[in-house]
Amino acid sequence: MARFEYGASDLVEAAVVSGGADALFQLGLLYSAGRDVELDLVVAHKWFNLAALRGNEEAKIYRMEISRELSRQDVARAQRMAREWLRRH
Repeated sequence: MARFEYGASDLVEAAVVSGGADALFQLGLLYSAGRDVELDLVVAHKWFNLAALRGNEEAKIYRMEISRELSRQDVARAQRMAREWLRRH
């Protein structure tokens, strides 16, 4: 079985081009784990939120779990970031 390694920039490009829930979800995973990018739960929440909006059920669970670790202000900031991303793409 072939294994493909994608970095954050590859996934951002895939998310922008396809708008696919899976690419958005993978970005959330990268930022929530700090893999290939600096750990950032606010940005992870943004990507999970976008993936959930596109139908990824698992993203809803991750978004909820991260929300428990963030302040209300950080959740609001992540939501603003998601809305801004949607406006641009």
